[in-house]
Amino acid sequence: MSSLAPLWLPILVAAVAVFLVSTLIHVVIRWHANDLSPIPNEDAVADVLRGLPAGEYRLPWASTAADMKSPAFQEKAKRGPMAIIGIWQGDMAKGFQKSLILWFIYSLVASGIAGHVAHSSLGSGPDGHAAFHAVALTAFAGYGLGLAQQSIWGPKKWGATAKSMVDALIYALVTGGIFMWLWPK
Repeated sequence: MSSLAPLWLPILVAAVAVFLVSTLIHVVIRWHANDLSPIPNEDAVADVLRGLPAGEYRLPWASTAADMKSPAFQEKAKRGPMAIIGIWQGDMAKGFQKSLILWFIYSLVASGIAGHVAHSSLGSGPDGHAAFHAVALTAFAGYGLGLAQQSIWGPKKWGATAKSMVDALIYALVTGGIFMWLWPK
């Protein structure tokens, strides 16, 4: 099992680079600006949802497979809508700051795992190109593969998921490039 000690610099630099690239994608380029749609009659819907504890909710709801067979549930399912609703509580600015901190930590972990996988399989010394491939593939798995589940099991549009997976590919290539540059000799 390899140590992460020789990889601390590429892990840190890759996490910072991914954080900066994601900021560029979301704040400057803004190509995700149309991924979500507004809810008609937003104020009325917000009034109904206000007071719910933070969490994820599904409607129609059935707690068991037997409940899903009930006539009442079947009628709700036919009538629609089907929804998965995420509720956050508190100050939006503070919540966003928390998300940015968690995103940076996630980027550190993703870079650390990708670097560890590459270093465990390659060791120190091989050319950076081999490290690039191992790190980039592992980083893409960490940043992107799970995103498809949002469209497979939920209502997320495939176009939005595809754009997020392109983001993940960019993050993976940046991570791989930094490890190639700073790979321990």
